Amino acid sequence: MSFEDIYNTYFADVYRFILRMSGDAGVAEDITCDTFFRAMRSIDSFRGDCDTRVWLCQIAKNCYFSYKKRQKRTVAIDEADNIPDTKSVEDDVAGRIEAERIKMLLHAVPEPYKEVFMWRVYAELSFKQIGRIFGKTDNWACVTYHRAKLMIKERLEEEDGEK
Repeated sequence: MSFEDIYNTYFADVYRFILRMSGDAGVAEDITCDTFFRAMRSIDSFRGDCDTRVWLCQIAKNCYFSYKKRQKRTVAIDEADNIPDTKSVEDDVAGRIEAERIKMLLHAVPEPYKEVFMWRVYAELSFKQIGRIFGKTDNWACVTYHRAKLMIKERLEEEDGEK
């Protein structure tokens, strides 16, 4: 399969995956572009041990986490002056904060739970697709996802109890 075929076949999947992680279409476009650029540079080292979609989404995930690290180092002072004072913005911010907490807690979840959770939530794959990625059944994927969800919920409750 040529790189152009890979791009055409998997672009939408990678974009949706990053859009779900970031919640921002502009960020998703940038990260998706960066993902395919990095994939193009390293296509010769891709051994084919996993599905191409899995490989690309792993690159995308790494690109996104690198982006987030860079963002933490950057302070946008002028944005503080432009925040409207409305209830819907507060709700949106609270939702984003909760999503960020979940993403941070997700790093502590062991494999394969973390990966299954990410495929289900961020890439919106079906349990059947996730099962195929891991060479397991769709029932295994479903059980693994729900266990991951339970782990995250417990960690959220632990964090809230410590405050």
